[in-house]
Amino acid sequence: MQLAKWAGAYVIATASPRSSSRATAAGADEIIDHTTANVIVAVKRPVDVALNLAPVDPAQLAALLGLIRPGGVLVHTTVWMAAPADEDRGVRGINLFVHSDAEQLSHMVALIDRGELRVEVARRVPLAELPALHAAAAGALPNGKAVVVPRT
Repeated sequence: MQLAKWAGAYVIATASPRSSSRATAAGADEIIDHTTANVIVAVKRPVDVALNLAPVDPAQLAALLGLIRPGGVLVHTTVWMAAPADEDRGVRGINLFVHSDAEQLSHMVALIDRGELRVEVARRVPLAELPALHAAAAGALPNGKAVVVPRT
């Protein structure tokens, strides 16, 4: 959300009541409580980009296409299924994977150092506990990022 706001986007975020204040602090202009509202119904006007960061049912992912204006894009970050597209309306589906880019990472570090980008670290986890961290990811992780460190 911070990067989208930094780029000048109007951001509609989904969040639970537990994390809505964090979404607002990160720059969300609107918040949809995904625990009580249907995102497809709650979004009132077409969006340029829909960014899906969580595993969802294929039908739910495909339904997001209807929220996107012609020529827009659906960006999907979970690897277990491909992002759908709507060729008739020119809506592209993009599968986003991590790509290491030292220059881009350096730029992000500079944003963090200047206080323009915030990263909330919830905990630091020893590398030896990485399997347990992955197992916990199947449930509810704490707010913020988990940083894996070589040794504690």
